[in-house]
Amino acid sequence: MDPLKKRSIGSVLVVGGGIAGIQSSLDLANSGMKVYLLERTAAIGGRMAQLDKTFPTNDCAMCIVSPKLVEAGRHLNIEILTDSELLSLSGEAGRFTARVRRHPRYVDVSKCTGCADCVAVCPIGLSNEFNEGLDERKAIYRPYPQAVPNSFLVTKLGTSPCKATCPAETSAQGYVALIKEGRYEEALEVIKEYNPFPASAGRV
Repeated sequence: MDPLKKRSIGSVLVVGGGIAGIQSSLDLANSGMKVYLLERTAAIGGRMAQLDKTFPTNDCAMCIVSPKLVEAGRHLNIEILTDSELLSLSGEAGRFTARVRRHPRYVDVSKCTGCADCVAVCPIGLSNEFNEGLDERKAIYRPYPQAVPNSFLVTKLGTSPCKATCPAETSAQGYVALIKEGRYEEALEVIKEYNPFPASAGRV
């Protein structure tokens, strides 16, 4: 066999961002390995982040997991892949190839400061999965206050809320995205798709 193909690659994929996955990632990263921490949901922490106390010591669950969340989020050898799922794994020991599907957050993680101003103006309420449906959250949300990554994401269920409540059924998100890129003619076409005479709708 070609020695280059047999050579191990110094990176590891950890599937699952619960407390066990986080601790495994930290141990591997501290030993010098590049770690890709794969998590299906929008934030790492798993079930332990949902708990109040742990059995049998009755210790505060968040007090245990929170420092590990911060350490994993800041560790230079750990790359966190949230909203992601493992599609396939091929290869052999020491040289695997993983196919991963990443789902969109609809919020730029590098630009989001976690200020929550977007939550204050969001008109759509949805059942809060983190609290097992006992309360509501907004369509744009952060899974829980200590979540890593500390950025918001948008739940999209069919038609966007702004389009659903717009009397002219205008795709505001598409329009704004095209304007941002300077594609003004295409933005106008998006408006005219549902409202051929936008000037008749008045000015906002």
